[in-house]
This record gives sequence, C-alpha cells and structure tokens, in this order.
Amino acid sequence: MSQSQSDGAPSTSNRTPAARAGLSDPNTIVFSEAQLAEVRRLQALYPDTRGALLPVLHMAQETFGYISLEAEEYVATLFDLSPAHVHEVVTFYTLYFRERPGRHVVAVCHNLSCHLAGAPGIVAHLRQRLGIDPGETTDDGRVTFLTVECLCACEAAPMMQVDDRYEMNLTPAKLDQILRGLA
Repeated sequence: MSQSQSDGAPSTSNRTPAARAGLSDPNTIVFSEAQLAEVRRLQALYPDTRGALLPVLHMAQETFGYISLEAEEYVATLFDLSPAHVHEVVTFYTLYFRERPGRHVVAVCHNLSCHLAGAPGIVAHLRQRLGIDPGETTDDGRVTFLTVECLCACEAAPMMQVDDRYEMNLTPAKLDQILRGLA
C-alpha cells in the first residue's frame, strides 16, 4: 500500500510517493506501519511538523543503515518537503551518515581544547593504526574514522566518541587498547 506525502496515511494514488519523488526502487525505502505511526506521533508534538525531521531522520538511519539520497527523498515525502531541503539537513549535521558506516564509529574531537591537548597526535596515531584518513572506513568495514567539532568534554581533552561511549584523556597507548577492544 502506498503512503501519502503529507502524513504517511494510505493513498489512493496508483503511484507511490517514492515513485513520484523519482526513487529508483521505492520498495526498499519504506517505513513499517508502526514506524509511520511513530512519524505521525512525532509530527503531532510540534506546531510545525518539520520539528520532527531530525528524529525521523534518526529513525531512517537506524532502519536503512544510513541516509541515502533515496531515504532523503522518502523522508521528504513524509513531511511534504523538497528532497533538497532534507538533503541540506542531512549534510549539515555530522550525526547522519550518507554512506554505510563501519561497525564502529570513532570520532575524534579536534576543537580548540582537544587540539591544544594533543588531538593532532591522536588523529595521526589513528591514521597510522587504521590505515585510513578521517571520513573513511577500514576495508574490513570494522571502523569509520571521523574528526568532529566539540563533543563537550573539554575537561578531559583530548577525547573521542566511540559508538555511543566517550573515551577521554587519550594517549597513543590508550588508543591502542580501545582499538583492540573493537571487534
């Protein structure tokens, strides 16, 4: 059953919103009925439904693994927005992945406090140990390596986020230990 552009409810149109949006295979980028109900619930929390865009993008990333152009277009149909508007949001925030990330995401803060406390050395050590540059994923798909702006733990600089966990007061030896723990 197809979904309408405005609220995710069933549509009587023969063409799905995904097809109207120009998706190559709309059947691969579709939320479940329960997820569509959650989209509607989130949209109802805000005077302007666009307030729910960020959590719905999180839901899309959890569901599809990353935010592809097709996922951006699909989400746009749920909010009656242009795909370009959704794309601008996705590319503005570092928390959305435009390609499938590795099993683990290692994000090193490179803002002022971390930089002064040694973040350039931490980044260099990770480059050497992982064999990749920031923004890349290891060939085995194990680690995606990022550098990011402030993670709000300046008192424990240099620091990084590994998946959902903060690692603080980093040293090369501590980095090696952390990397060994990533399966």
